[in-house]
Amino acid sequence: MSLTLAAGAVSAQEVVVKVGVAGPLTGSGAAYGKDIENGVRMAIDEANAEHHTIGGKPVKFVMESQDDQGDPRVGVQAAQQLVDDNVSVVVGHFNSGTTLPASKIYAKAGIPMITPAATNPTITQSGLNTIYRVIATDSQNAGNAGQYAATVTKAKRIAIIDDRTAFGQGEADEFEKAVKSAGGSIVAREFTNDKAVDFSAQLTAIKSTNPDLVFFGGLDAQAAMLVKRMRQLGMKAQFLAGGGVMDANFIRLAGSAADGSSVWEYGQPLSTLAKGKTFESRFKQKFGTDMLSYAPFAYDATWVAIKAMEAANSVKPADFNAALKSTNYDGVTGKIAFTQTGDLKNPRSTMYQVKDVAWVPITTRSAD
Repeated sequence: MSLTLAAGAVSAQEVVVKVGVAGPLTGSGAAYGKDIENGVRMAIDEANAEHHTIGGKPVKFVMESQDDQGDPRVGVQAAQQLVDDNVSVVVGHFNSGTTLPASKIYAKAGIPMITPAATNPTITQSGLNTIYRVIATDSQNAGNAGQYAATVTKAKRIAIIDDRTAFGQGEADEFEKAVKSAGGSIVAREFTNDKAVDFSAQLTAIKSTNPDLVFFGGLDAQAAMLVKRMRQLGMKAQFLAGGGVMDANFIRLAGSAADGSSVWEYGQPLSTLAKGKTFESRFKQKFGTDMLSYAPFAYDATWVAIKAMEAANSVKPADFNAALKSTNYDGVTGKIAFTQTGDLKNPRSTMYQVKDVAWVPITTRSAD
């Protein structure tokens, strides 16, 4: 998703700050893209109600959306459109594979990008000076999953399958590293693609290795089909995912096969955070639907951008990019401050398990 701000005078007094959202508003990831868009919209509406002043002038935030379809090629086009519209900041995108090339477009234009959802570690490892992330990385989150699988579940024979996207493969790679580092054993590594609906070949190969735990790197719909097929094939192995799975859609699609499934998700339960429960209830009241995983991160990313502009007393990218580096914001998702590379300081991640047709938090760990 992308948050964009471009300043232009509406009158002698008021300045318009365009807030753009770029994410998968159509296609398989559309629910997440809309969730992120709603998080941004909520922050913008609140900011406008508070009548903020920047640079001595009242500002009005206006949201403008771009659909990147979860496709890297389309994502680059969406990013260029936002740059051409003279945006000041970008919050986005959702998919790591889309964020990676889009981030270079923004950086070349000197526009800060804050991602609320893209978790591949390489996003912040390219030396770009304008990239920020308000969520844990795959190495941190899937690293926790791998360590947990090897040391807490005591799984002796661990298999891995991923969807070959920058997100899914990145998660699987980091999970494997963590398992091996903790002394665990990987007995199989298979892959599919993010459009597949049948995993019989991969699971048959995995079943032959007699695993006691299967890890999947990918999103909710495929994860549901995968665990359902596992049970149809008589596989009793634990099912574990590393993010992008924890919502009602997984439980609905997987049915009874969802029971006992686990996922390590980015962040910690909102119910344990000071502003969490209030945010959830306000979100549902405003949009008439429950939030998914990323709305609160998008909401926080938007406010981080607004606060940086206020600190710099400017909506110009060159001015408030420096202020972003010294961010110290108490958000819905927790404390937000950035490392030198733009990653989140002191990230957390939580393991959830399906019990009685609901996701239940089991344990939260530091993701450092």
